[in-house]
Amino acid sequence: MKQIEFGLDTFGDVTYDENGRTLHQAQVLRNIVAEGVFADQVGLDFFGVGEHHRDDFTVSAPEIVLAGIATLTKKIRLGSAVTVLSSDDPIRVFERFSTLDAISNGRAEVIVGRGSFIESFPLFGFDLNQYEVLFEEKLQLFAKLIKNTPVTWQGKTRTPLKDQDVYPKLEKAPLRTWIAVGGTPQSVRRAAHYGMPLMLAIIGGEYAAFKPFVDLYKKSLKQSGFEDAPMIGVHSPGYVAATDEQAKDECWPHYRAMVSRIGRERGWPPITREQFELGCGSDGALFVGSPQTVAKKIINAIKILELSRFDLKYSHGTIPHENLMKCIELYGKEVVPLVRAGL
Repeated sequence: MKQIEFGLDTFGDVTYDENGRTLHQAQVLRNIVAEGVFADQVGLDFFGVGEHHRDDFTVSAPEIVLAGIATLTKKIRLGSAVTVLSSDDPIRVFERFSTLDAISNGRAEVIVGRGSFIESFPLFGFDLNQYEVLFEEKLQLFAKLIKNTPVTWQGKTRTPLKDQDVYPKLEKAPLRTWIAVGGTPQSVRRAAHYGMPLMLAIIGGEYAAFKPFVDLYKKSLKQSGFEDAPMIGVHSPGYVAATDEQAKDECWPHYRAMVSRIGRERGWPPITREQFELGCGSDGALFVGSPQTVAKKIINAIKILELSRFDLKYSHGTIPHENLMKCIELYGKEVVPLVRAGL
């Protein structure tokens, strides 16, 4: 059976201290480095840091945070979760990740996506009306860059390139690059077109509902001339504590506040405890519970979605760093061994 990778993702949520006071973003960033180092110590395969540009998340420069973690770790792979390629420059993204790859001795990877938050577009001077074309053209260019060879490219959104080398060169090409998919068939087909690994970004509902995307991905890969399917991964929210009730009680108030804020911005109704409990159920996309409960759900998700990697998005709003460290410990030392044994 194929080897399954297990990772953790964080958006660098601004957290509380143990007394319920909001931490400074600088301290949260230092805590994220400690969490990444601890993830390596408990034997996890991947640590991902997402990019945002707003006051409730601290990480606007994932590669710098990951470089800090790289200098203190030995084995764990390090990447973004996600890099908003639409509002960045593909050459600069490649340069930053090839630098991270050098510092980490070949452990860097990138997950690119259009992003569900749009703050970066006005911040960097991009027109939201070009949402689709920006991502399509920049991904086309990035797919050339990760091959480590001189690039010739022309499009509408930036100046053309002819036989352009970009540095530093990768020691081993290509750079592992995932395409994050939130729920559109077009995005799945795009990943298959480039033969890139597919990362299913699940935030709610039932994880089995993403099975049609897996089937579409495999079908589209063959249509694009790829015989062997690259990796399929899932990024899904979760939180681990000693018991199911402890995990839900510790996670719920922070999760509710986070989702409620985002919901107000997007016109969603407030989330209820009943909805949260449903998400924590056996079919729901919230992998919240005891090690045994979470492991059982992950096993089912791996089988249904034919996964090569499962990334637990363990940060949820203001959950204190100390609680997150305990979650990481249980995930690495108990959940992952249970999953491996169950598979």
